Amino acid sequence: MKKKDSKGLGMTIPRKIRMGGTTFYLRQGQVVGRPSTMHEKRSCTLPQFKQRQKMRHSIALWKMLRVCEPMLTELQITCQNFKSRANQLPMVYVGKVLSQASFLMPDLPISEGVLPTVKQELGEVDGVSALLTDLRAEDEYYDERLLLYTAVQHIERELPRVRFSVREISRLDMTVSDGHYVLKGEEFADEMKGWALVQIIGNRCSPQGIVTRCKLYQQYTTEEALEAAADSYGGLTDLGF
Repeated sequence: MKKKDSKGLGMTIPRKIRMGGTTFYLRQGQVVGRPSTMHEKRSCTLPQFKQRQKMRHSIALWKMLRVCEPMLTELQITCQNFKSRANQLPMVYVGKVLSQASFLMPDLPISEGVLPTVKQELGEVDGVSALLTDLRAEDEYYDERLLLYTAVQHIERELPRVRFSVREISRLDMTVSDGHYVLKGEEFADEMKGWALVQIIGNRCSPQGIVTRCKLYQQYTTEEALEAAADSYGGLTDLGF
């Protein structure tokens, strides 16, 4: 049923309407407003929840990585470009309490460019842990720069976070093994760290992702983690978690 405003404004309104967080209704012929107490549940199907979790993690990673100016290429890579690559990483599920969590995992993108990718893996040389590369001694360039990015998985007050740092190195800091350059050191045995060596020649760089042994993220990829995370947000609208 519709009524007219008793003040003669000629405005026909329904018995109750909601606008801008306020509910307006008629009481004894007068229009009365009060803060709305109605809270509509946000749609959250399983595909929607997965997409939100994917974007959440990509943004959390970018916030940690951007201070290192990671994307060294002809055009500066934006957050959106980074997210398009980071969205290819394994899905991790966290609840509201861990909404700012970020995880160290293999192939986490560090740089994007037109040079060939420098193949890298973790191993040992002469019994010492090392970062192995396919850089050859005969393929050295006068304007070459090498940047070593280090990622460390921290637990900060129960919140997992990846912290990044970068330093410039030269081939003099490396040794040659089987015709290829390697970086040797006990740090490369640390299972809570990861590395990416980016080659820069002029204004071009190699596209690189992190190599790491870190497996902390795996416990957040399970169905149990998915259910627990969804439950912390009120459950899914198409499954009764």
